[in-house]
Amino acid sequence: MKDTRRTRVVLAALLVVALAMITIDHRGGDDSPLRGLRGIGATVFGPVERASASVVRPVSETFDSITDAPGQRRRADRLERQNQKLREKLRASGLDRDRSAQLQRLLGTAGTGGYKILAAQVISAGQGFEDTVTIDVGSGDGIEPDMTVMSAAGLVGRVTRVGPATATVLLATDQTSSVGSRLEDSKEIGIVEGLGRRGFRGHGETPLRFQLLDAAAPIRVGQRIVTLGSQGQRPYVPGVPIGVVERIERSTGGLTRTAYVRPFVRFTSLDVVAVVVAPPRKNPRDAVLPPKPKPTPTATPSASPSASPSPGGDPDERPSGTRGLSTEPNPGD
Repeated sequence: MKDTRRTRVVLAALLVVALAMITIDHRGGDDSPLRGLRGIGATVFGPVERASASVVRPVSETFDSITDAPGQRRRADRLERQNQKLREKLRASGLDRDRSAQLQRLLGTAGTGGYKILAAQVISAGQGFEDTVTIDVGSGDGIEPDMTVMSAAGLVGRVTRVGPATATVLLATDQTSSVGSRLEDSKEIGIVEGLGRRGFRGHGETPLRFQLLDAAAPIRVGQRIVTLGSQGQRPYVPGVPIGVVERIERSTGGLTRTAYVRPFVRFTSLDVVAVVVAPPRKNPRDAVLPPKPKPTPTATPSASPSASPSPGGDPDERPSGTRGLSTEPNPGD
């Protein structure tokens, strides 16, 4: 089309007519005199618009997705980082609650027994033939060999090797471990020995063996055992709970008896422990033992008795992050 004066006049006239029709149709609303024309236009041009949209829309959406891909990736990464931070906060809050509960138990046990302790965390387990763990305190924290190591539940073992910032603990379950012990409510003493890793497989939850020095002394299943204490309070201080008698075996000749003991400490999930850096002023004897469980009443005399709860109390919690917490018992304890 040539750009002449006539074409310009025609174009201007068409624009004026179009604007007039739009104004009249808009002001008339549903009663617009041009409603019929609007319907005809929709009928004629509607299929054309839908066909063109079906062709153009996928192309435009593909173009938009390509151009917006870096932004989408950045938003996904940002959301992932936010989710990770939220998960870490939830985990930390849970650890804080566990740490608080565990330390409260540890402080209660130390206060009851009159022990001065230094709390530590187990950071690794021994891979050799010995049952050992490594804790995150050492000579720089005042730790020395042959110090008693305990948890809130009872005896863990003794320190054998000390470095500047770490120490090795020989567990009471080790085959070379031998602990002077005493039965509760009795003056009868004996030796608790570890059965090693084989003890866990061969005896389940009873990886300790107890032998009385007096073969004729009374002993019964369910009786609990505490440390007797060593000369000079090294390597074991007195009164630390060890475990409960699970079963008793008599030798062939009947001269000796061996009791198998389930420890109060769960050695397979050690986390927070305490090194006793100073012994108690007096022997706590049975004071540190957990309360005895109450027997479950039976419904009828003919009913079989229910099993009593574990005498060991609740198992250890597994909080972390307690390096260097020291506690000293109240002089009045």
